[in-house]
Amino acid sequence: MILITGAAGFIGSYLMGYLNKLGEDRILAVDKLGAKEKWKNLLGKKYIDFVDRDYFIENLGNFNNIKFIFHIGACADTTELNLDYLMSVNFGYSKKLFKYAEDKKIPFIYASSAATYGAGEYGYSDNTEFINKLRPLNPYGFSKQIFDEWVLRQNDKPPFWAGFKFFNVFGPNEYHKGRMASVIFHAYNQLKETKKIRLFKSHKDGYKDGEQKRDFVYVLDVCKVLTFFYEKQTKSDIYNLGTGTARTFNDLAESVIKYSGIDGQIEYFDMPEDLRDRYQYFTEADMDKLKSVGYEKDFSTLEESIKDYVTNYLMENYKTY
Repeated sequence: MILITGAAGFIGSYLMGYLNKLGEDRILAVDKLGAKEKWKNLLGKKYIDFVDRDYFIENLGNFNNIKFIFHIGACADTTELNLDYLMSVNFGYSKKLFKYAEDKKIPFIYASSAATYGAGEYGYSDNTEFINKLRPLNPYGFSKQIFDEWVLRQNDKPPFWAGFKFFNVFGPNEYHKGRMASVIFHAYNQLKETKKIRLFKSHKDGYKDGEQKRDFVYVLDVCKVLTFFYEKQTKSDIYNLGTGTARTFNDLAESVIKYSGIDGQIEYFDMPEDLRDRYQYFTEADMDKLKSVGYEKDFSTLEESIKDYVTNYLMENYKTY
């Protein structure tokens, strides 16, 4: 049986659907549904049982026959300022699950984040020799950073484990995320409603408006990588998970306009002051380590990914995967 935490969330639910298509349906789905509409991400999925996130961690000893763990669940709100909450959900919960996997000898994959890289002062290499130098810009990135560091300090670990620093993931099943949904999602909705796509102005020398760059990665490609490690269980380590190619927000907006078929334009506005000191102007994953363990599949280009997302999901009444 495969355990997926965050199973009703964006990446977790897509991963469950992807595993279903590979013939895997003995899945234990764990999440906290709340009042949001992420329950819709469970529709059509095949799984053995759904368990509340808090009940599960409090009753770990009662769950047997788990053969593999995908720990995708977390508070992924980069604007969350409550450190106690982040430490409980992203750090404390993760530690308990990691120790459980070590004790029961269960392979363990977990979600880290490119937010750990901060402003990129030390680049975007996933060489763990330099991990203690990283300086995240926000509490969310900090909560992910200290778990990465904690994992590396452990003498006893699961038989196989891997952490993945997700870069800017986008795609189907993110509709419930509100403000934290991808720029692609918001751009499409703005375009449909106003025929404009609003992007942040630049508040940093060397970057023109809309020319801030991020490594945008499609959720389909993310799940291809995760299932590769599920099947191969190659080398335990912390890996980047992006495309390896940074693209501008202008590129993104132009692709959304092109594939939506809506005649629109780009409009720039001032970034909120509370974000200016916590904003990443550039991210680009160093993907050499992933390639070194035998992952050879090409990543979708930004244009290919946006075309699929817009035409097959957003324009189809926000269809889920």
